[in-house]
Amino acid sequence: MARVVVHVMPKAEILDPQGQAIVGALGRLGFKGVSDVRQGKRFELDVDDNIDDDTLAQIAESLLANTVIEDWSVTREQS
Repeated sequence: MARVVVHVMPKAEILDPQGQAIVGALGRLGFKGVSDVRQGKRFELDVDDNIDDDTLAQIAESLLANTVIEDWSVTREQS
């Protein structure tokens, strides 16, 4: 069994209102020096060792990410 992590983030050209709300809140709370925040999603999948990278890419593209507005990456964590 392997742990796979899929990170999904808004594409750079897409506005991120949630990230901007976080930046504003940080400033109001007195945290200085943070100029930008991008909010994304993290999915953790426990998969059989025989699932290949192409299959993981299909899962990410077809179910976990909206590829029109989001980028994604897949990494395998060490056991």
